[in-house]
Amino acid sequence: MAYGKSINLFLIDGDANGRIKCTLANWTGVAYKIPRTKLDLCKERKDLKQSGVYCLFGKTEDTDDDVVYIGQAGARKNGEGILNRLQEHKRNPGKDYWTEAIVFTTSNNSFGPTEISYLENRFCGLAKQAKRYVVKNENDPTPGNITEEKESELEEFIDNAKIIMGTLGHKVFIPIITPSAASVSATPAIAIPDATDEILYFNHSGVKATGKRTTEGFVVLKGSQITSKLTKSCPEPTLRNRKKYANKIDENFCLMEDILFSSPSSAASFIGGASLSGNATWCNAEGITLKNLEQN
Repeated sequence: MAYGKSINLFLIDGDANGRIKCTLANWTGVAYKIPRTKLDLCKERKDLKQSGVYCLFGKTEDTDDDVVYIGQAGARKNGEGILNRLQEHKRNPGKDYWTEAIVFTTSNNSFGPTEISYLENRFCGLAKQAKRYVVKNENDPTPGNITEEKESELEEFIDNAKIIMGTLGHKVFIPIITPSAASVSATPAIAIPDATDEILYFNHSGVKATGKRTTEGFVVLKGSQITSKLTKSCPEPTLRNRKKYANKIDENFCLMEDILFSSPSSAASFIGGASLSGNATWCNAEGITLKNLEQN
């Protein structure tokens, strides 16, 4: 059963676009969101000289896809840790794509080599499974050897890190389709129905596609067909999406992954290759259109 969380966001520069320190009630973890251009302002922050795990976020130049690089930084004998590692990345011309970093450390400096290796490995694995970002790590980090007690402790840290990461603007660890509160409730008899649970079907162009509403928009599900023909009046955003997601479409014009769209209409247009209304073309198993479902 999900419970509410109390999160404290401190705008270090008094600016929502500046540095942000984030803590969670009853949690020893500390997170920082640091724009690349603000790294030099962090030199006096002692907790950024500790060990920790970090994510570098940016976009690809050619396709404008979201990218992430996940790494770890151990505290060094010269008193340098995470911040020093970020500055090394800033000077590296091969990593000029990133614009901001999100860092995880602790308030009591409790991370050692074993902990940060495990977290780096898990963060990298979660990002690849979620498939929201292109993961720039060339090699899979090693998890290290930890006890079951330590593993349980770190998994709790990871659960909180997911919440913090999403709060700071990056759902890099969260799959596009996640179980709803109703579907994971230990007491389904009293679960509240969730509209995002319902599978919807595409009713146009003779292709078979399925989708789901989510809190972020509309997801066309893996295995859905899309039309191979585009109309002359096909909207420009649809043409861009066809190009953007070309690597997720197989030779039979079926989706190899779930794809998130901003609205049911943009999803419908992507499938049908034309300007289409999502409210009219998506319906449930009983044939009720999305328009009527929303009205009811």
